[in-house]
Amino acid sequence: MNIDEQKVEKLAHLARLEFSKEENVKMQQDLGKIITWVDKLQEVNTENVEPLINVMDSTNVFREDVVVAVDAKKTALENAPESNADFVIVPKVL
Repeated sequence: MNIDEQKVEKLAHLARLEFSKEENVKMQQDLGKIITWVDKLQEVNTENVEPLINVMDSTNVFREDVVVAVDAKKTALENAPESNADFVIVPKVL
């Protein structure tokens, strides 16, 4: 596939990018290299190869969710620097 200046300008417009003339030439070269590389990948025989989801041969270990009754008010008051029966005591702010 031939990458010309108009294709780079169209891609730049779609990606909301702006290139100078020098950058446009560099992008043409880079995109040409990428397409050549992808074409080379098409030559690889993958007929009997199963697709991979992950390259690591590992599985996730999930734990069961356990519902635990927690008194959030009591826990919050225990962690407060100062508190009384139901409230956290803070310095006066005027």
